[in-house]
Amino acid sequence: MEKQGKMSLNKIMRALHRDIGFLVIGMTLIYAISGVVLIYRDTNFLKSEKIIEKQLEPGISESDLGKELHMRRFKIEKTEGDIIVFNGDGTYNKSTGLATYSENSLPGWINTLNGFHKTSSKSIVHWFGLIYGICLFFLAISSFWMFKVSSRLFKRGMIFTAVGLVIAVILLFL
Repeated sequence: MEKQGKMSLNKIMRALHRDIGFLVIGMTLIYAISGVVLIYRDTNFLKSEKIIEKQLEPGISESDLGKELHMRRFKIEKTEGDIIVFNGDGTYNKSTGLATYSENSLPGWINTLNGFHKTSSKSIVHWFGLIYGICLFFLAISSFWMFKVSSRLFKRGMIFTAVGLVIAVILLFL
C-alpha cells in the first residue's frame, strides 16, 4: 500500500479550481442569460406590451404625475381639458384619477433572473451574488496553477491574460 504524502499547492489549486468550476456552472448560465437580456433593456427585445390602468387621486398636477406613476422617462405630450396625454399613448383623467398607459415588460422568469444582477445588500439573495463573485475571482486566480510556469500553455495563458487586461482598461475609458 502506497503512503499518501502531502498534496502540493499545485494539486490543491487544481482540485479546487475543478470543483468550484463545476459548482458555478449553473450560476454562470443564469448570469449570462440575464446579462445578455440586460444589455438590451432599452429595446423591446423579448418584451410584450401590457395595457395598465391605475386609479390615482384625482387632480394630480402635471409635474407630480410621473412620480405617482413611477415612470423614469415621463413626458407630457399635451393636455386636452381634464385629459393629460403622456409618453405617446398614456392618458390621465384629472377629474376621475384614472391613468391608462401601455408598458413593455419581460416575461416573469427573465425578470427573476435579472433580479440577481440588481439585488441590494439588504436582500438575502445578495449572498448568492457575493459568493458567486468570490468563486469567479478564485477561478480567475487559480487558473494560474493549471499549467507549469515553464510550459508553453502557461506562457500562452499569460498572453491571453495580458490581452484581457488591456481590453478591460480600454473599455473603462470608452
